[in-house]
Amino acid sequence: MSILYDFKGIIIALVIGAIFILLSWSFFTSTQSLLIGLVALLVTLWTNESLPLGVVSLLPIILFPSFGVLELSAVTPNYSKSIIFLFLGGFMLALAIEKVNLHVYFSSKLLSFFPKTVRGIIYALAITSALLSSILTNTTITLMLMPIALYLSTNLKLKIRFLLATAYGASIGGIITPIGTAPNLILLGFLEENKLPVLAFGEWIYMMLPIVVLMLLIIPWLLSLGLEHESVEEIAEDSVAVLDMTQKRLYGIVVVLALVLIGNTFSKQILDVSFDEKMLLLGFGLLMFFPKIGFLTWEDTRSMPYEIIMLFGAGFSIATAFTTTGLAADIATKLSFISSMPLFWMFILVAFFVAFSTEVTSNTALTSIAIPIFYEFAKDMPPSEGTLLLMTATIAASYAFMLPIATPPNAIVMSSRVIPIAEMARIGFKVNVIGIIILSSVAYFLWGSML
Repeated sequence: MSILYDFKGIIIALVIGAIFILLSWSFFTSTQSLLIGLVALLVTLWTNESLPLGVVSLLPIILFPSFGVLELSAVTPNYSKSIIFLFLGGFMLALAIEKVNLHVYFSSKLLSFFPKTVRGIIYALAITSALLSSILTNTTITLMLMPIALYLSTNLKLKIRFLLATAYGASIGGIITPIGTAPNLILLGFLEENKLPVLAFGEWIYMMLPIVVLMLLIIPWLLSLGLEHESVEEIAEDSVAVLDMTQKRLYGIVVVLALVLIGNTFSKQILDVSFDEKMLLLGFGLLMFFPKIGFLTWEDTRSMPYEIIMLFGAGFSIATAFTTTGLAADIATKLSFISSMPLFWMFILVAFFVAFSTEVTSNTALTSIAIPIFYEFAKDMPPSEGTLLLMTATIAASYAFMLPIATPPNAIVMSSRVIPIAEMARIGFKVNVIGIIILSSVAYFLWGSML
């Protein structure tokens, strides 16, 4: 029965891909139309889980060259981007934390500040994840908190919501500071390169707080709906944890890593000198294997979610194809009507376009494509409004919650192999809409007076 279901899912994905090709044929070149159809095919397969996540993520290596979208030599490097090694290091640390049960201690401390109810735990995870993601990258924080979210309950329904709260909290909080997530840095770099006004660190925080506060009030409440009757007695009973010597040693390493990352961040801001964060996290991950220091053997890596690495390779490949085929530039031309819209509806449309577009590629890659597109419109607007438009597009890239490929936190919690993609898509769609409305409203009603 499952084989029949999987086969039906593949057929449905092929049909959807063909429909998108036909619909786009009159508006784009044949190569661009094929790319749109292939992306629709991949998204459908990711969503209906007719094939394993890793298998679908490797398909661009075959499909893009076969249909003349990209050469094989242009596709394969996307599966070895440097950011992938940040994930490898983070996954190694997460494996060590789980192996020595350090997440038991972290979870008890975390829960001690919130009511021991389902809603209280979801708020605890989301708020903690958001606050930590303001000073460290949301990628790093999700990697560190995921073992805690997995440990808190054996109830599968609760595990899913706890993991989503962790990922969504990290994405929400990642915008608080310029260093919380890569799209923020891409925007600031673009503004500086084009000699546009660049927000100071404090100004950025001041402007982002209203969005973050509203999202952290609404989204955890949404995630807790339908769970009112789920038991959390097992969590309440295991509320006290004491560290043993092994856990203390790993705890010390994690603290050192956090201090190094924070110090590295401020060193970059103040002295313009820093280590590459990807090297730091991979280095600490490899340290987990060193005798008398680490906690892992190579056998422990069997449980590492390698399919997530393939997923990011697919996302970068799609972004490369969008640029190489000229699809990104053609989309910018076809969106030129945006410049004549009222400002509020312009924000809504831009946020909608970016949030849902980044569901099928990494938010870092899409931000790199989207900012130049919308800058073409911003050049004809008053400077303050143009800056607001680019900020709206940038934040929307972090506020995509439906698919694992959209943002690093989504991909990381999907690596737990606990969350069905269809469930993430169902809940994430609602969160997307809420995020778009909040972001656009704050941009229109508050940001204008702040600049």
